[in-house]
Amino acid sequence: MPAWFSYTFFAVAVVLGSTALFFFTLTRGALLMRGAMGRLSHDAAHVYPIYSNMRLIRLVDWQPIISAILLFQYSHLVTIIAHGLRKDELRGKDVLITSCAFGNVIPRVVEASVKSGARKVLIADIIQNELDHAQTKLGDHAGHIVYLKDNAVAMRQPDASVQANVMFFLLHELPHHLKVDALSEAMRVLAPGGKLYLGEFHRPSPWLLRALSWTYFKVFEPYGLALWDSHDPVQQLQAMPGVTCERHTAFFGNFQVIVATKAKQQRHG
Repeated sequence: MPAWFSYTFFAVAVVLGSTALFFFTLTRGALLMRGAMGRLSHDAAHVYPIYSNMRLIRLVDWQPIISAILLFQYSHLVTIIAHGLRKDELRGKDVLITSCAFGNVIPRVVEASVKSGARKVLIADIIQNELDHAQTKLGDHAGHIVYLKDNAVAMRQPDASVQANVMFFLLHELPHHLKVDALSEAMRVLAPGGKLYLGEFHRPSPWLLRALSWTYFKVFEPYGLALWDSHDPVQQLQAMPGVTCERHTAFFGNFQVIVATKAKQQRHG
């Protein structure tokens, strides 16, 4: 075997191993450490340091990295959401983004909402640093945006106050009981006829991809596997009165965008 090949293989292995260790330390490793120290009782205990420390946010929130994590399906998933928002009747209505997300999903959602006539886009997150970081991406539409420090599982927004709600890759990071609360709150704040756009992981069809995804969740995202069965968002949403869902999958079923519509109020008399 040529020496250059051995050196290249070793270098790649070191880079991949270091990257995996970095993300493990700042995801599941952080949860394990907090649990050992008895620090899992506050509202933001489930939030990884990678989403709360401003230096880490700035380090990781780079579009090529985020796209690679989602196996280069990021743009496609966001396009499904943006396309739906552009078709919605949002004139004079408010749109909510429940929890900030890395990459350009927030600017694209804001742009699509504004072009569809939205009055305001409310961006809510439990972490102030996430809101501050999101603000750096949205100078072009500053007049249409309201930033809110709020908890996705116990929103302070009034009932039926927004026409559309976007939740992008949040559920898989929430403990299971909080998944239920987050979906319930997401639908509560929707006006009749409004839509929830939910981007998430999904159970892939090919066995090899399923095995790799299972391993990824077991190592890095301990709360994610429940989305495959016991906490399938479609099943939970459709169990709510008057909610209908469409599921769009991508990359052999590994990802999904769910569009959940809240029934319009029936007229009486």
